[in-house]
Amino acid sequence: MAARTHGAQGRTRKPALNRSKLQMFDVVIVGAGPSGAVAAALLQRRSLSVLVLEKQQFPRFSIGESLLPHCMDFLDQADMLAAVQAAGFQFKNGAAFRLGENSESFDFSDKSCTGWNSTFQVERARFDQILADEAAAQGVEIRYRNSITSFHSTAGKARLGVENAAGEIYQVGARFVLDASGFGRVLARLLDLEQASDFVPRTSIFTHVTDNIDAPWYDRNKILVHVDPAQRDIWYWLIPFAGGRASIGVIAPSAQLADMPGDDLSRLRRLLAQTPAKSELLANAEYDSPVASIEGYACNVTRLYGDNYALLGNAGEFLDPVFSSGVTIALKSASLAAEVVTRQLTGSQPDWELEYARPLKKGVETFREFVAAWYDGRLQDIIFSSGKSEDVRRMICSVLAGYAWDEHNPYVQKPARLNTLAELCRAH
Repeated sequence: MAARTHGAQGRTRKPALNRSKLQMFDVVIVGAGPSGAVAAALLQRRSLSVLVLEKQQFPRFSIGESLLPHCMDFLDQADMLAAVQAAGFQFKNGAAFRLGENSESFDFSDKSCTGWNSTFQVERARFDQILADEAAAQGVEIRYRNSITSFHSTAGKARLGVENAAGEIYQVGARFVLDASGFGRVLARLLDLEQASDFVPRTSIFTHVTDNIDAPWYDRNKILVHVDPAQRDIWYWLIPFAGGRASIGVIAPSAQLADMPGDDLSRLRRLLAQTPAKSELLANAEYDSPVASIEGYACNVTRLYGDNYALLGNAGEFLDPVFSSGVTIALKSASLAAEVVTRQLTGSQPDWELEYARPLKKGVETFREFVAAWYDGRLQDIIFSSGKSEDVRRMICSVLAGYAWDEHNPYVQKPARLNTLAELCRAH
């Protein structure tokens, strides 16, 4: 098989780091976020040598703070759950939705499947640091401020060019590489795997605040999603943290925000003012952190695996933050990939399509249909309908809890069943 080399173009060559011998590992993981840390721990426990290369220095800010209960299964599998439970994060037992005078809440204990009934809302800087530290405590080597410059693959072996914090270039070898780089999408870019998402381009504007919320009806144990009463494809999140702080943000079509003047803070506050209930709830909030935005965040790839590599979580595909599915998909991918990599490196010949890509995509497709149904109005009509049965409510709740791979759920078996359900709810 011919070798393939991929690297950055037009860069100034940095000094090479003198290493007398190429360092070899069973698995090199790109990125120390949740999927990278969990995959590393699972592989280390299978007696494989693992190196994690992380471009940034932890702790570092990241968005995506509202976990789903299914995450707890994967944290437990990686022996990281106790550390997360001891961290004092905000308890989360459900999700609440508001549209004008209409409101609906889902309690994760009232779902159709078995599994966890609660989880946490986390400041990702601290959460990700905890997972990385737990992986390191289990014996995983993590090198921070080391970025990937090239990927070279031949039969049974991969070689990565790496730039360290001093600007020196060196190489490491691996029998397999897992890309857990999230929105960095390192291998997707180097291997030209990126593919445009079929979702309408949207922009997210967000920040952390001291919320000072004193409304007696407000439940800090749930993420709160407000729908803009004038334009239902604009929505706002409020994710409470422990200690009186919260993550707040808005999602809106990119084309619409492009015409809105002002910086991110002024645009965020102007949009919040369009939803009186949200604006009133945050009337006393202190905007004491930087405001940021991400434009056109939905992304996809042409394939999730190839010769000596596989993509995890957001490095492969990101849908939308509306149902907080990102970390759940990332951890599911880490769990699946760790099992398949182990089989491959211990002499088996696994089928990556049947054992990794298709199982992962099953849950992703469930979430994809729920996201599409949210923006075209079907799911909003279902959520705010008084006509849905308790059985249906519990099935929807199971997906909202992250159990999007539960084949006993009719809306996982065939997510398009949301079409019929929406019609029934609208007719009620």
